[in-house]
Amino acid sequence: MINKNIQNLKTLLALGFSIAVIISITGCALKAEAQQTIRPTAVPEGQIEPGQAGSPKVYFTADISPAGLMAVYNALGQQPGGRVAVKISTGEPPNSNYLRPELIKDLVQSVNGTLVESNTAYGGRRANTAFHKQVARDHGFTAIAAVDILDENGSISLPVLGGTRLRENFVGAHFANYDYYIVLSHFKGHSMGGFGGAIKNISIGIASSEGKSWIHSAGRSKTGVSGNQDAFLDSMAEAGKSVVDSLNGNILYINVMNRLSVDCDCNGRPAAPDMHDIGILSSLDPVALDKACVDLVYAAPDGRSLIQRMESRNGIRTIDHGAAIGLGSKTYELIRL
Repeated sequence: MINKNIQNLKTLLALGFSIAVIISITGCALKAEAQQTIRPTAVPEGQIEPGQAGSPKVYFTADISPAGLMAVYNALGQQPGGRVAVKISTGEPPNSNYLRPELIKDLVQSVNGTLVESNTAYGGRRANTAFHKQVARDHGFTAIAAVDILDENGSISLPVLGGTRLRENFVGAHFANYDYYIVLSHFKGHSMGGFGGAIKNISIGIASSEGKSWIHSAGRSKTGVSGNQDAFLDSMAEAGKSVVDSLNGNILYINVMNRLSVDCDCNGRPAAPDMHDIGILSSLDPVALDKACVDLVYAAPDGRSLIQRMESRNGIRTIDHGAAIGLGSKTYELIRL
């Protein structure tokens, strides 16, 4: 059900702003200019949810550009030190909607970051390190920064505190080589999780290949990607919490809401988006950030397909469970830049 706060946001959007017509994305070689082909609707200043004193701040800009990305990053006031990892999705070939190097280059180079990813558990072109590194080259990532496949040398275990599904989480062995993580996520739909954002990127995204299977199966198997749906959704939140706990605050999150397909960047032939781009958001709280993105989709006049994808997979459960176990807060303050 869409709550009263979302209904109010829908009204505000409808009163003040018009809807842009989406441009279909075709061809295997997507141009960098496509990052801004669909103009976002604006969102009102202030809060989507009734914030309380101390509610996490979520920063928003409608400017989907390198400058907009830097703006939401700088708004967080963080100064990453030491070895900085920038967690991205390299994107499944041939035609996925991964964040383009041209969009993220300035941010990555400003922190002298290393782009990090992990191998997949479902096959495809990124299931082993050699092929995965070739995809990173083909997609232009090695031209802007060093790329590290975190599980190139296997896995390490992180304890899961306060979970109901998992007691440990398996991440790439290189995870421990970095002092700070910038989690740079493309917010979109997902065929299994309903949606993918910050929580998915710190759980499935950072998990090693065997760790991905561990999450999908809620701690029952290190192969395959099958299991009980609700247990999988809970396990994503719990795995994400293990990552956050291990970093002791040395992590921040940015979600880019463009190319809003119902399909994930792990799909090399995703459905074309049928809604407008929205903007870029950042926070120090992954639950608040994903909740703000979900709320914006519900508020959008053309978000029906993505809403159906999220609801059909019970995707909001991951946010609810994340809040329940202390990963973050569902109440937030939205600050327009």
